[in-house]
Amino acid sequence: MTEQTRQKLMDWAVTYNDPVYFEEDPIAFPRKFMHDGASLQDIEVAAVFAAHFAWGRRAMIVRDCTRLFDEMQWHPYDYVMAGGWRDDDTSIHRTVKWSEVAVICRNLREWYRWHDSLESLDPSKMRLTVYNRKEDPRAANKKINMMRRWMVRDDGKVDLGLWKHTDKKDLVIPLDVHVHRQAVELGLTKRRQKDIVTAMEITDAFREIFPDDPVLGDFALFGYGVTR
Repeated sequence: MTEQTRQKLMDWAVTYNDPVYFEEDPIAFPRKFMHDGASLQDIEVAAVFAAHFAWGRRAMIVRDCTRLFDEMQWHPYDYVMAGGWRDDDTSIHRTVKWSEVAVICRNLREWYRWHDSLESLDPSKMRLTVYNRKEDPRAANKKINMMRRWMVRDDGKVDLGLWKHTDKKDLVIPLDVHVHRQAVELGLTKRRQKDIVTAMEITDAFREIFPDDPVLGDFALFGYGVTR
């Protein structure tokens, strides 16, 4: 990494770690619940689904998250714990059906019967326990790592900082197609596979710049995409 690239990444991270760029973004939903004084569980459930819907155009994500929370009457934890979830094969967001939402609700209800928070679930356990996905040790778990960034980073700007027992040093960059392409162009990785090894390689590259907060680099990549 050249010194010029390093400086640009630092500048982008500072500039784009700003709520003004994320008003129409999936994180806006758990942020709304937090600002409204909702419970930690409400915020966690909102984050679970907002992250799960976080693929495609932003406007579509926001529209479909709004539809989901309308169904929940903007009380996601109560909706999860009450049962009687909408459960049919109609699409709520792209290939996500209401029946899939119901499975996640069922899994969340079972977890919350015995726990106060999702924080103790690492990405592999959250993948299995909440999202009902098969174990895959090579999976990048982009949506889960995005949610963890939201819940852990605590600089009081974009992210929520509500999980106090997880060190932000241990977070992993949320790796999707766009992040991967940008990281390759910037020389942060040469790997073609979009797996956890690549996500860790990119995270480690950012750890050289932001040793205490490597996932701050996610905002740098956002800035790179915006300024191209």
